[in-house]
Amino acid sequence: MDSQKQYPRVYSFEFFPPKTEKGIQNLSRTRDTLSGLKPRFFSVTFGAGGSTQDRTFETVADIQSKCDIEVAPHLSCIGSTRENIRQILQTYQSSGIHHIVALRGDMPSGMGEAGDFIHANELVEFIRSETGDHFHIEVAAYPEYHPQAQNPDQDLENFIRKARSGANSAITQYFYNPYAYFRFVGRCEQAGLDIAVVPGIMPITNSSQLARFSDACGAEIPRWIRKRLEGFGDDIASIRAFGEDVVTELCQALLDNGAPGLHFYTMNRAEPSMAIWKNLGISSGTGP
Repeated sequence: MDSQKQYPRVYSFEFFPPKTEKGIQNLSRTRDTLSGLKPRFFSVTFGAGGSTQDRTFETVADIQSKCDIEVAPHLSCIGSTRENIRQILQTYQSSGIHHIVALRGDMPSGMGEAGDFIHANELVEFIRSETGDHFHIEVAAYPEYHPQAQNPDQDLENFIRKARSGANSAITQYFYNPYAYFRFVGRCEQAGLDIAVVPGIMPITNSSQLARFSDACGAEIPRWIRKRLEGFGDDIASIRAFGEDVVTELCQALLDNGAPGLHFYTMNRAEPSMAIWKNLGISSGTGP
């Protein structure tokens, strides 16, 4: 594996907005625990429309008020109007938010119109036109190809177009094959794209949940991992121990070969990501 161009290392964690009081309390504990690792930022996923958007705003505000870690709200554009996105951007600007994860997103259930934006590059362009350089903009990358892409070349062209629309850096869908990641980064470099592509990391704690997520988003679970997980049956302790080893080895391979950090999909739980973090010996999420 050839290492990519060296960028400053960035470590971060992703949360989703909780729906219940118990979930709010759980996220509060998780946030406080992971804050101690001093990551560069926490990202918060975004629901398209209504109360789900409100929960994103509330979660972002809560993190911002209770810890000194930068918060990066997700912003998805499918099904939205320019005016709606403009209002959200103004809200974040006035709240002192300087970091956004810009995504196309999925069509909200029951909504028949795509809205004013069809692709994520249009959202990135709009953010830049409305706010200039106020926001650091992250975009999504798919080392194993977007599930709706017709072919790998088209998928790469779409990513490059999106990145060149004004993105500062990218975060990938999770994966378990490091070669897919480095192949993707290498093709970006060959195309002349100068952007840090941070690997997205999904800890393995529940085999059925992982299979469901992966089937939905197109992330491949290598056969050897899937078979080992199946062999553990309902032995949760063995699944978690195996998953911790596998993902630690993946992260070490990524960092050893030049990956510019790691972005952990926490599922609002601190322990799985923290275990991997400690195994890797990372001292600070904002360090070199």
